[in-house]
Amino acid sequence: MADIHQEKNAADLTAKTAEERFGQLPMPSLEFTDEVAKETAHLYERVRHHIPEIEWPVHAPYIFAINRLKKQRNAVILAHNYQTPEIFHCVADISGDSLQLAAEAGMVDEEIIIQCGVHFMAETSKLLNPEKTVLIPDAKAGCSLAESITGEDIRLLREAHPGVPIITYVNTSAEVKAESDICCTSSNAVRVVESMGTDTVFLIPDEYLAQNVAKQTDVKILTWKGHCEVHERFTVEELLAYREADPGLQIIGHPECPPEVVDICDYAGSTSGMIEYARGQKPGARVMLVTECSMAANIEEEVVGVEFIKPCNLCPHMKRITLPKILDSLVYMREEVLVDPILAEKAKRAVERMVNLKSN
Repeated sequence: MADIHQEKNAADLTAKTAEERFGQLPMPSLEFTDEVAKETAHLYERVRHHIPEIEWPVHAPYIFAINRLKKQRNAVILAHNYQTPEIFHCVADISGDSLQLAAEAGMVDEEIIIQCGVHFMAETSKLLNPEKTVLIPDAKAGCSLAESITGEDIRLLREAHPGVPIITYVNTSAEVKAESDICCTSSNAVRVVESMGTDTVFLIPDEYLAQNVAKQTDVKILTWKGHCEVHERFTVEELLAYREADPGLQIIGHPECPPEVVDICDYAGSTSGMIEYARGQKPGARVMLVTECSMAANIEEEVVGVEFIKPCNLCPHMKRITLPKILDSLVYMREEVLVDPILAEKAKRAVERMVNLKSN
């Protein structure tokens, strides 16, 4: 009988919105007071090279309020490397690339997760924490790559290629993950491909990632024509122009870029791999990150002595996440990310298989 009551209580909770479950809080003052200035001064030191001092009084009250409210709400803020510096350095509790955030999301103790990234990242956090409340500050923060494929597409691929394992990039919807054998990220794609134990796999939907991974393995990789709208814009001509102007420039690319772009980079890897490579450069080195523009700003503070050249391709979806929207999430408990439980269970297996592979 106790189990029946527990199931009913759980169902009652999920039937209510996050706002109904937790209630609203009063909107805090957003004045730049002496208290706010004092409490945020150490945070400004982290971003002073990217945010002019005259603009800090606009950001600081939001940062002060968010950092107070997340403790009151028992919330944790996860931020992708592509978030703006005031989010990445001043309110995030956990930051990293897609794989790091997926791994960390499964281990948080807080009751509420605020996902500062795009929608598929919030879905992944929910898959790994079905009992927790997951919020995304803007539900319209999508992803061109994730939107390039559906669950029905995966089912049709299985019919056409029976027995071929399907690996889906973590940059996909829960529906797509549910139809997959395992997920991967740009940092572990080669390892995931080779873990399948077959001579042929699908690696989808990012065509360029699959083509770049194919150069590093003997496994035959079948692709899908999906692209990231940020990385697909980089060209060989653009990079060669930078290199001609500065022959000593180290060019670090992301494997979502076209293969011909990756081929002329000094290093290519995930965002976490790019950061580690930049850290290994000698003081005075000049480095160009061929990826979303905000990442260079975020790592400048920790990669001391390296000058970053910034070809500024912005992700319009990542930039939908702002301090005011994060504050609204904490005050009003919006926007909640929900995944159908049956779908979630299948999708969770694909994500957990990836995360567990990392830890083995």
